[in-house]
Amino acid sequence: MGTYINKGNNAFRDIVTHEYVDKSPLIPLVNATLNSENRYSCVTRCRRFGKSIAAKMLCAYYDKSCDSRELFAGLKAAKDPSFEAYLNRYYVINVDMTDFTTRYRRERDIVWRIQSKIIDDIQKEFPQIDRKEDDDLMEILYRISESTGERFFMIIDEWDAILREMGTDEYITTAYVDLLRRLFKGSGSNEVFAGVYLTGILPVKKYNTESALNNFCEYTMTRPGQMADALGFTHDEVETLCQKHGMDIREMERWYDGYRIGKASRMFNPYSVMKAITNEEYGSYWSTTGAYDSVKTYIQMNFDGLKDDVIRMLSGEQVNVDTTEFQNDMRIVNSKNDVLTVLIHLGYLAYDQDEQECYIPNKEVADEMNNAIKATSWEPLVKTIQNSKSLLAATIAGNEQAVSQAIDIAHDEHTSILAYNDENSLACVLSIAYIWAKNEYIIHREYATGKGYADLVMIPRRNVSKPALVIELKYNHSADTAIDQIKRKNYPDKLSEYAGDILLVGISYNKETKQHTCKIMKA
Repeated sequence: MGTYINKGNNAFRDIVTHEYVDKSPLIPLVNATLNSENRYSCVTRCRRFGKSIAAKMLCAYYDKSCDSRELFAGLKAAKDPSFEAYLNRYYVINVDMTDFTTRYRRERDIVWRIQSKIIDDIQKEFPQIDRKEDDDLMEILYRISESTGERFFMIIDEWDAILREMGTDEYITTAYVDLLRRLFKGSGSNEVFAGVYLTGILPVKKYNTESALNNFCEYTMTRPGQMADALGFTHDEVETLCQKHGMDIREMERWYDGYRIGKASRMFNPYSVMKAITNEEYGSYWSTTGAYDSVKTYIQMNFDGLKDDVIRMLSGEQVNVDTTEFQNDMRIVNSKNDVLTVLIHLGYLAYDQDEQECYIPNKEVADEMNNAIKATSWEPLVKTIQNSKSLLAATIAGNEQAVSQAIDIAHDEHTSILAYNDENSLACVLSIAYIWAKNEYIIHREYATGKGYADLVMIPRRNVSKPALVIELKYNHSADTAIDQIKRKNYPDKLSEYAGDILLVGISYNKETKQHTCKIMKA
């Protein structure tokens, strides 16, 4: 068993003998590309989204040095017509680039070391192949393929680790990209490789408008294609896990749901889901120092409209983003769109491909975003969050004057985000003003109740002992009018299933005085 070639199936065996969600339908998708013009695949997702597990599964399936039939017995891939045709068919070269960035982080010859280590391992498997002094990896592979008729399947896990972690050294990054080009775009590549599968966080870097490896089929967070649900957990998969382990699917949704990846509209972070099941406790399991530091850097960049967009997303809104400008390089960030696109690839934002909008997907990510903001010099947003806590407390306490004053402040701070001239814009400002409430309440805008719609309905989460809030907004009408409308439309009746107290909150804005008034009463 080699280090980089013929690694066998032990890694995948360890996975399937424990709690395993069947993601083997990836195999027929890759099989369909083998020995074709589409044989080069690059699948990128945010960290801890199941990329390495998928790579180990493919290694176990294709590696001809082992017999993996029993490992796939009962899995979905085993029922596909292509399963038998390619099972344990190829010599597999499986490389995790983080192994090299960890060992040789400070060495400029890291690309040479990568080739040398892989060649040494390959020579143990093919001792009859001579190695000349100036041979590179591609030359050795081509010579083997030419003399034996064998083709290789190559897996590079975390392919972009060198670019992400050592990207400030142009010598290293250029040498690495040249290696990839030599392997996968050079003469003889199609004769050597039956298939190539890359995983990473970032798509292949663009030079001007063209990808450095434009022969790769890319499946990204923003354009996942047929690989939409191949990585990550679907809602059905998480629901099954919750039923098996006695976990609350609604809490799983609140903490880890929300990624919309292509046609897969509800995708969960699998690492966090499994940690919550193992620990029998919901919480943030996803953060790492590297990405956290990047978020702090990006959200402080002085691009027009960026801070407003972050505030809107924290309040639950979606914002427009153009993901086509980004050059797939975390160090080349030239606009607000670039910042938002980086955060999508890192998993701090989710992307709605149909609407071309991004948003914060769930509580786990929202908490990490808030932590990143607190650690920045971005005082206005830190103050907004602090004011939001005070606003919620004043609302629950029935302090009408304090609520009016707090919303006045929110209005003054955030009118640059939108035109403040109707009840819809007032609702947007209130969503921002009540940012903090999302930690304790499920917030609905335009909530169907009784004979009409309440502008905001805030229902306490099951572990929160606080009153529900029904908020009606009036532009250039009195707060009493808002309360009367709540009563007239029987809004609280719709919340009869909620056993706790309900507060009716009427908020109005006078366009002449430019001030808000508030009326609060129990239902």
